[in-house]
Amino acid sequence: MSTYGPWAVRILLDGNAECTGTAVDREWILSASHCFFEQGEPVADSRLEFRVGSLDQRTGTPVRPVKGGRRGSADADMMLVKVPPMTVTPAKLPASNAVRPGQAVRQYGWGATCEGDENACQSDVLRQSDLRVLNAADKRCAGFAAPGGTDFCAVSVSGVPAGGDSGGPVMATGPGRGDTLVGVLSGSDRSKIAGMGDVSRQLGWIRDTIRH
Repeated sequence: MSTYGPWAVRILLDGNAECTGTAVDREWILSASHCFFEQGEPVADSRLEFRVGSLDQRTGTPVRPVKGGRRGSADADMMLVKVPPMTVTPAKLPASNAVRPGQAVRQYGWGATCEGDENACQSDVLRQSDLRVLNAADKRCAGFAAPGGTDFCAVSVSGVPAGGDSGGPVMATGPGRGDTLVGVLSGSDRSKIAGMGDVSRQLGWIRDTIRH
């Protein structure tokens, strides 16, 4: 269980827990693109709801997307969704080249707490996993990241992301860096390895979208 995460956002589809996201601005939520598609088709705005401002998804403030306010990255599994102004503390965006092999990062989400039917055991409270960034050339990263790509991968130190954590924040750790968003979770092998989009490689797209 996490005791901190003011920028963390729970994403519901048709009222059911689906993914996790991050408030990167008072009017913008960043998550994984694949959370907003079903059988290759975009999910209607009317089916989406976000819960913000609480570590317990049951008490978070409901927020709906602004119609037509979705912007997907052209080269990463990331989606920005515009919402009415939220009363939240947004995550800090990183400087360029924010992650490196060996770096400690922390993933947050309300994902599954069991194996098997992950939809049946989604957490009500925000959880965290501690991970260590691997070199993209490490064979353990196959399928999650590739050298020169827009993703990076990490190995579990304590805990591992699961279903429902997709799109959630991956934060830098260390003094003064705990609110710095360095990754957006794409997926994991449910055992040791997780892959995430590198936020520092998408800074231009994120900042341009938020400004407009």
